Amino acid sequence: MPTSTGHFRTGPFAGRTVAALGQDLRAGRATATELAGQALDAVAGLDAALNAFVTVDAGGALAAARRADDELAGGTDRGPLHGIPVGVKDLIMVAGLPATMGSRHFAGHVPDRDAACVTLLREAGAVIVGKTTTHEFAYGPTGDRSATGPSRNPWDPARMSGGSSGGSAAAVAAGMVPLALGTDTGGSVRIPSALCGIAGFKPAYDAIPADGVFPLSRTFDHVGVLAGDARDCLLAYRCLAARDAGEPPGTPVPRHVQGPAGPSGREDGGQARVAWLDPGGLFAGAARVVRSARAASGAEEEVKLAADLGRELRDTYTVIQSCEAVAEHAERLAGAPDLFDPELLDRLRAAAEVPGWRYVRAMAARERLARAAGELFGRHDVLALPAVPITAPLIDQRETELDGEKIAVRAALLAYTSPWNVLGLPALTVPAGTVDGLPVGLQLVGRPGREALLFEVAARLPLP
Repeated sequence: MPTSTGHFRTGPFAGRTVAALGQDLRAGRATATELAGQALDAVAGLDAALNAFVTVDAGGALAAARRADDELAGGTDRGPLHGIPVGVKDLIMVAGLPATMGSRHFAGHVPDRDAACVTLLREAGAVIVGKTTTHEFAYGPTGDRSATGPSRNPWDPARMSGGSSGGSAAAVAAGMVPLALGTDTGGSVRIPSALCGIAGFKPAYDAIPADGVFPLSRTFDHVGVLAGDARDCLLAYRCLAARDAGEPPGTPVPRHVQGPAGPSGREDGGQARVAWLDPGGLFAGAARVVRSARAASGAEEEVKLAADLGRELRDTYTVIQSCEAVAEHAERLAGAPDLFDPELLDRLRAAAEVPGWRYVRAMAARERLARAAGELFGRHDVLALPAVPITAPLIDQRETELDGEKIAVRAALLAYTSPWNVLGLPALTVPAGTVDGLPVGLQLVGRPGREALLFEVAARLPLP
């Protein structure tokens, strides 16, 4: 991660990894209180241009940082996140802090309990700096529809951060915090990570507990992590998926987090095998974006996705997400439709027109689709493809041009990420160069139980 993003000045955590910060803390070169102060100063100095944070908890952050320092001084070390400043998406409950879900429907809402993943963060010693901006109710990949305004891309604040975890991505990319939590229903961790030039990890379905996270589509909702590089995503994931909330920090890490036997995560101990997945079966991509991701992947072999399979995955995602989103918001739609952003209201009303029989059929199709998609792995452990087919559009842009044809921005942003939510597969996005000065993301997709292979592959890629 460079110390600047485009022409935007970045904060103190740009280019500094969680692992290195932890070493500084344990060597006495820094204190958690100092790190929290640096994060708070960075938010105060940079966030007016980016709108990455919707709530800042200076008092809570400094108190948590002092506890972290006292514990380290007393010999208590809670692990790699101990004393590390973290942002939390404003869809995830943090006791005592407003949780607006980016909507006027929840203005003034303050939960009294932490989400399970926040409990795990606290038990790991992390310092929560505040809540990050979300697209309203997480129902959008653009990140520019929120009651508190759009989150903006640090590479060019006139452009989208991506969504729906856009505030988390902008906060990390701008160096305000080294780590943030997000949620991912169709790409909401990976899309903004790719557009903002950082790493984002969506684990397998239910690997990180979603209790206390406001739902969009319960079938597809995942909690994920965003950081400057893949190694930090892995550190955070191990802390959040290693145990249930309430278990002591020393609880052993389960096999699905460690990866299978063998130093590489493969049962035979060999190097993970990567295949390039031709993205054309999902959606047309900008040629230079695809080339940049392809070059970064290092894959020598290629597999293809049949166009009809790609279309069915896309349709299945749309039907299930539409019906489940309407189920969450039916009463709000009926009782206070004027409190929704107009674009979101239109989407929910269109979703309400999807008949129930299509939902039943889409749910039944998932197992068959999983078998068909499983064949893509064949002799390979990891599939590589772009995270998104375009670079970051402008704020409020809803159409872009690709090969002389107009395409919908929303459809493009979701095209390469949403299939893996349908299938519940783990997926990691890492930076893969730039096109016209804007970041490109490479996406690595694996199978549940083989998450370690994604990080093994990322570690050996010639990435910027």
